[in-house]
Amino acid sequence: MLRVISLNLNGIRSAVRKGWLDWLAAQDADVVCVQELKAQQGDLDDAMRSAGGLHGHFHFAEKKGYSGVGLYARRQPLALRTGFGDTEFDAEGRYIEADFGDFTAVSLYLPSGSSSDERQQAKFRFMERFLPHLSALAASGREIVLCGDWNIAHMERDLKNWRSNQKNSGFLPEERAWLTRVFDEIGWVDVYRRLQPDTTAECYTWWSNRGQAWANNVGWRLDYQIATPGLADRAVATSVYKDNRFSDHAPLTVDYDVST
Repeated sequence: MLRVISLNLNGIRSAVRKGWLDWLAAQDADVVCVQELKAQQGDLDDAMRSAGGLHGHFHFAEKKGYSGVGLYARRQPLALRTGFGDTEFDAEGRYIEADFGDFTAVSLYLPSGSSSDERQQAKFRFMERFLPHLSALAASGREIVLCGDWNIAHMERDLKNWRSNQKNSGFLPEERAWLTRVFDEIGWVDVYRRLQPDTTAECYTWWSNRGQAWANNVGWRLDYQIATPGLADRAVATSVYKDNRFSDHAPLTVDYDVST
């Protein structure tokens, strides 16, 4: 069995202080993809570099205290790639890819556009430039899972207050249509929805820190494991962990019937 976990940490040091490492050590994970490290190499201690006893690999942002992604794995990858070949966004530390031979895992942090129109335009640029990369990955013949914070709720059932958010970043028509292209045109599979097609409130992975969003479960599904069809077909179980909070996001776990 292959167990893959994805979590936006909203700062690795903050998540560690909240008990994330202890939780992870008990998960028996094979691959753990994390986003928004908000750290540099020198900020990580040994426990952060080998979380859960796994080998850690990282793509840090050039800007300190910003973005950054990581990928922890039980096995050493045959090949490792940081960035997807775009100067603007590779500098922000948004992509790391590990090829294990029988499957490939990616940790991805798609930009948020909620802070300003400038960042929303950056998000649109990322989407435009990343789509050809998604097409190339899908055509590579490898079995791949892309884990991460995609910062888009795809369908109405993927957020609590969808009616009032139709003009807000994360649920804009252009963003949702782009994600539909990822699934319907390129052929990637939304693994959680393959296993849980009808769930609503249980699927949320992010809650605003404003108001009582967490207490009232006013959430969004922004974190995905998106896989090639062959790997998606092997997915057998999925869950979102909410018993403890390590971040404003919740860990998304998927088990695949694949030997490790």
